[in-house]
Amino acid sequence: MSDDWERIYTPHRMVYLRGGKKPKTTEAGEDCPFCIAPDLPEDEGLVFARGEYVYGVLNLYPYNSGHVMICPYRHIAEYPEIDHPEMVELGEFTQRTMRILRQVATAQGFNVGMNQGSLSGAGIAGHLHQHIVPRWGGDTNFMPIIGQTKVIPQVLEDTRKLLAQAWEDGVGLADDEDA
Repeated sequence: MSDDWERIYTPHRMVYLRGGKKPKTTEAGEDCPFCIAPDLPEDEGLVFARGEYVYGVLNLYPYNSGHVMICPYRHIAEYPEIDHPEMVELGEFTQRTMRILRQVATAQGFNVGMNQGSLSGAGIAGHLHQHIVPRWGGDTNFMPIIGQTKVIPQVLEDTRKLLAQAWEDGVGLADDEDA
C-alpha cells in the first residue's frame, strides 16, 4: 500500500540505536572504540590526524558532515584527569581542525564540546573525547524532526581523506596565512 511518502533509509544507524557499537564497560581495551581506532587501518578507524598525546577521528554517526572528535590516546574518562601536555595538544588540535573545516568545508560556525558521564549524554563515557561539529546557515531542516534522519552529503572516508590531506599539507597551522 503506497502512502506517497519518499523515504531515505539509513539501516546502518540501527547498530548505533541498539547500542551495538558502545562499549560494555568503561575500561580501556578492545571494547573501547577510542582505544582501538588509532590502530585500525585508516579507512576503518577514520583517524585523520595524529599527535603525540591526542588524535583526530571522524564521528561514525555524525550530526553533520565533518563532525569530528579529538581524543587522547590515554584512556581517561573526564577532563579533570587530563594532564597538561594532553590538554595543550587537545586545544591545538581543536583550533587547527576548526581552521581546516572553515577552509576546506566552508564551515560558518561550530558546536564544540564534551559530554562528561553517561548521564550528560556521553555515548562512550569511559574515554574522553571532544566533539567538533561544523555548522552552516540552513543546515537544519525538516529531515531530523519529521523523518528522524540526518542527510550527510559526503561519505565518511571521503571526508577523512579531505581532512587528512589538509592536515598533511599544513592547512590551519597558526602561522598559515589562510588560517
